[in-house]
Amino acid sequence: MTEVPVWILVIAGLIIFGLSAVATYYCLELRKARKRQTQQLQEIEAAAEAQRDRVNTSIQIIAKTLLDEGVGLTEASLRIRVLLDSLQVEPAVKEEFVAFYQVSDQTSHIPILEDWKKLSRKEKFAFEKEMARVESEYRDFALDAAKRILGRNF
Repeated sequence: MTEVPVWILVIAGLIIFGLSAVATYYCLELRKARKRQTQQLQEIEAAAEAQRDRVNTSIQIIAKTLLDEGVGLTEASLRIRVLLDSLQVEPAVKEEFVAFYQVSDQTSHIPILEDWKKLSRKEKFAFEKEMARVESEYRDFALDAAKRILGRNF
């Protein structure tokens, strides 16, 4: 058998040591990256849960205010619908609270905020008359839905 020169063995050993050091470094960096990623994911989940809690609280407040007659049915319906949609609730929940969706659908064309202020008195009166008609049609259903919303978490 032929004898391998010592200097080749030393170089091979140094190469193996160098590659092992590089592999160890990258394994440690990967571990750190995974830890950071897990921490970021937990922070995102906590922020999403906090946002969900805020939206749920808003729904509760609007429903309670509707029952206390502190807000109109049209406004409450629009707001509750938007909040439920932002939570991406199940279709069964949408069906359960269909009164809010119906009122919202039937009054969604009515201008709000600055657009409402720009309307003439005659236009405002016509829209108010329409809202009153829709509200009287759905009032009982919507108030029942508002009672069922209280204390619920979506």
